Amino acid sequence: MEEFVSNLEKTSWKAIEVEKLNNLLSRQMISGDNATVSQLLLKRGAVVPRHSHVNEQYSWIISGKLKFVFDDREIVVGAGEFLLIPPNVPHSAIAEEDTVDVDIFAPRREDWIRKEDAYLRK
Repeated sequence: MEEFVSNLEKTSWKAIEVEKLNNLLSRQMISGDNATVSQLLLKRGAVVPRHSHVNEQYSWIISGKLKFVFDDREIVVGAGEFLLIPPNVPHSAIAEEDTVDVDIFAPRREDWIRKEDAYLRK
């Protein structure tokens, strides 16, 4: 179930449904009018397959480590670090450890809201 914020509202991750996408990847998310904030829970070895999107993406690793793979490089992002991914840049990611990743997308992730995210459900 997608959570939307339309007015000033306080919430917490504990109050937002955890959506199991596959055996190694779960997601929580909340969207306002202009952005989506998600918390991805990745078990070691989880793979986010290669994809791209029109959204600017800020990935903030709370704990663990993700390796992002781009056409021209790989970037490992660890706890406390951020990665900005510009719109339309193809990428994939591999969890090198159990990882908690907060992603902020602008504009909001309409494909996720509509459940048009089959690439994550493999």
